[in-house]
Amino acid sequence: MTHRLPILGGSLKGPTFAVWETTLRCNQACRFCGTRAGRARPDELDTREALDTVDQLAELGVREVAMHGGETYLRADWLEIVRAITARGMAATMVTGGRGVTSTLAQQAREAGLAAVSVSIDGCEATHDTLRGIDSSHASAHRALEYFHQAGIPIGVNTQVNRQNLAELPELFEEIRRHPLYGWQVQLMVPMGRAADEESLWLQPYDILELMPMLVALRYRADQAGIALWPGDNVGYFGTFESVLRRGRSREGYSTGCGGGVIAIGIEANGDIKGCSAMASEGFVAGNVRQSSLRQLWDHAAELKISREFMPERLWGFCKSCYYADVCKAGCVWTSATILGRYGNAPYCHHRALEHLSRGLRERLSRVELAPGTPRDHARFIIETEPAPADWARRMRIANAVESVGNDDAQLVGNA
Repeated sequence: MTHRLPILGGSLKGPTFAVWETTLRCNQACRFCGTRAGRARPDELDTREALDTVDQLAELGVREVAMHGGETYLRADWLEIVRAITARGMAATMVTGGRGVTSTLAQQAREAGLAAVSVSIDGCEATHDTLRGIDSSHASAHRALEYFHQAGIPIGVNTQVNRQNLAELPELFEEIRRHPLYGWQVQLMVPMGRAADEESLWLQPYDILELMPMLVALRYRADQAGIALWPGDNVGYFGTFESVLRRGRSREGYSTGCGGGVIAIGIEANGDIKGCSAMASEGFVAGNVRQSSLRQLWDHAAELKISREFMPERLWGFCKSCYYADVCKAGCVWTSATILGRYGNAPYCHHRALEHLSRGLRERLSRVELAPGTPRDHARFIIETEPAPADWARRMRIANAVESVGNDDAQLVGNA
């Protein structure tokens, strides 16, 4: 989830960053929506409960509260929540699809204290509108960026990468750079919620070998344009480009594992608390603010300590014997648990894909269990290994800087 502040560290005393799903009410029908958003939950926090949660976040030491949905601004009290966050000395930021944003709404948000906003743009016009399920969604997103900028609110863009938009990322960058962006966050789509039903959108583990060189090239272009390209927590890890991609994006300059329950805390619309807002509910909810305080949950709930109290024995599969295991900790908990049914074995790993490539192999996901069709649900997959096609393998070795480039290959690298 895109944020404005460079959150570089956390504390055992409390998180510095909160991501809050304020409502599941939504005015779009995204094919990749992990929560199957549309209608508000019947048990969403009311205004009093939401304001009490704001107070608890401040007492926990949170510095930024990033609101999302659904669509946050579809809550009648959303500006009251923004004002409360600001009044408690925290930065109120928002992620939005942008449909329905007007110049008046943007100005009201600025007056309430909204510190920054990130608009979701997931491809060029035809691709974005297809993914979002709404004609003109792409145009609305760009108008929203303009309205927020005119209101004086810093603007950014976030993109979920999937098989339908992967090849468009360079073109998309040229499109969004026309706005005065503070940053662009790129995150892998995870087959959760509606995305679990959309086989044509799923990234295969070997697609990382195409994506990573592209992101590094875009990082250089973004740096030149003065736009901070932020790799999402599930992008990486430890391949040939890790230091380039994460330079200046973390204190260490490389991935140190999932930040959920370490620097971040997630809140569902009904008050359920997790280490990361993106996680599925089942197995990751530590408790609810209606029954327990945030302080009690942060200090005592095992679900919030998965990464904070990392246990190597929970690793399995490829990650169990990987020599980056103690540092990487199998990467994004949400991604591995959603795809494989339990965390500790990262399928979308650059180092892993390169190791298989070196042996002439690649991995793919096969779905073995359908998603049940409920909010935050997921299917179940297994990882299968197959021989890598020779021409594809050569292109990937060159693109990922693990094979020397001759004159005959120069054009190949440019197209990889």
